Amino acid sequence: MTTDDHHDAPGDPRTVAWFHCFSGIAGDMALGALVDAGADPDEVRGLLARLPVGGWALEFEPVLRCGIAATRAHVHAPETGVVRTASHIAALVEEARLPERVTRRALATFAALAEVEGRLHRRPPEQVHFHEVGGLDAIVDVVGTAAALEVLGVDEVRSSSVATGTGMVRTAHGLLPNPAPAVVALLEGAPTHGVDVPVELTTPTGAALLAATVSGWGPLPAMHVEASGFGAGARELDGRPNAVQVVLGRAAEEGPLGVAPGQPVVLLEANVDDATGEVLAHAVAALLDAGAHDAWVTPVVMKKGRPAHVVSALADPALAGQLAAVLADETGSLGVRATSLERWPRTRTTGTVEVAGMPVRVKLSPGRAKVEHDDAVRVARRTGTPLREVLSLAEAEARRHRRGENGDGDPEGDPPA
Repeated sequence: MTTDDHHDAPGDPRTVAWFHCFSGIAGDMALGALVDAGADPDEVRGLLARLPVGGWALEFEPVLRCGIAATRAHVHAPETGVVRTASHIAALVEEARLPERVTRRALATFAALAEVEGRLHRRPPEQVHFHEVGGLDAIVDVVGTAAALEVLGVDEVRSSSVATGTGMVRTAHGLLPNPAPAVVALLEGAPTHGVDVPVELTTPTGAALLAATVSGWGPLPAMHVEASGFGAGARELDGRPNAVQVVLGRAAEEGPLGVAPGQPVVLLEANVDDATGEVLAHAVAALLDAGAHDAWVTPVVMKKGRPAHVVSALADPALAGQLAAVLADETGSLGVRATSLERWPRTRTTGTVEVAGMPVRVKLSPGRAKVEHDDAVRVARRTGTPLREVLSLAEAEARRHRRGENGDGDPEGDPPA
């Protein structure tokens, strides 16, 4: 079956690709992840060869990132100094006569970049000059990712919260804050979270691919998992896999009772009777850092009346092996047990409100606003206000913004940032 002829049969479940951006995302990382998950490299190169521009080569290298097997996409292209405009790149994509979805996804990605860059530099989008993003390597990354999605027959793209780094990044415009202004603008409306790593975890190209293709944000959606892969970033990071994960599967259909299956998860547990409180706290933190949805400790009484603890972690099935190793290593347990479960997480978004002139993050879900505890503690300490009052003020501010956003009060209020 050729790529142009790929169509699901009527009534077939849709194929979903979910990007897990625990260490951000870049164009080459997205492309590498899709090839790692099974996209045929030769088919991807064949589609890219239709672009009316030569002088590039695309290779895929198996690598390790923090011990995780991943694929690194290398685009070899000479530095020509050519600065392409958005309209020039759009013409290249249209001239290539690619499959409809490849063309649409690639054009949407460059259009998102052009709109944001035009807004940031006060220029019409079609006149925006792409510097780093206009290079042959970035063009191959974007069109190659769209091509890999087509080779895999992906109908819908979804994504987790997107990690961003800190510090400054060097660009054609000089030093810019990290995340770069273009990344922040492209991820408007998407769930994001900062990681204390002085590296550009999410690039404008990666953010634009998400902005142009993602139809929904959140945890792993209900699906029958068929494949997964990791796309590696260029460098190793201390204590964190510099990679993006993609999980592929068929969207789950409603069951006989009319209720869609929940999100598949694995519950990992280990009984520990010889660990200090400090060790248990560190184990929970290590599990969360390694990608667990949640982790906790429960006191129990074991045989012969010995007090002990059960250390538990809830994980994506694709990360179960990795997290089981972390659980065993950090607790010293001689064994880990696992149970397959389903969960139905409520839709939530992350926003920011101000209390006493300081930012406080809040998680928003239907009927509830949950304040980020560390932010509230910081405000309480700096202002001398009781913590419970800071929490109350932040929740009230979040509710006020939500009423304004829904048009049923305070119409002038902006939604949380």
